[in-house]
Amino acid sequence: MATTTDRIIENSLFLPADVRLSLVEKLLTSLNLPIDEEIDRLWAEEAELRVSQIEEGTAKLVPGEEVFAKIRTKHGKCDSISTSMPKRSLTEQLSTMKTAGTASV
Repeated sequence: MATTTDRIIENSLFLPADVRLSLVEKLLTSLNLPIDEEIDRLWAEEAELRVSQIEEGTAKLVPGEEVFAKIRTKHGKCDSISTSMPKRSLTEQLSTMKTAGTASV
């Protein structure tokens, strides 16, 4: 029999991406973790820079399968890394996020 927590988690996976993102933000905030606005600002700048490089075609992109293969070769089989990611380019994924209103790029 599923616990209330299990049902909440299972049901939350069916929410739209923007609602799940809001839920995650609220849950993380509820943990009262120390916030370093400078680190957050720097990570946001880095993310924007990387997105710009991808959109301009100046970034060297490496397929996830290749990255995971290198990790497995170096460290042995790693069952915790899922390679069943959608077969869409990062640009397609960012475009979907922008359309859904979940990306600020």
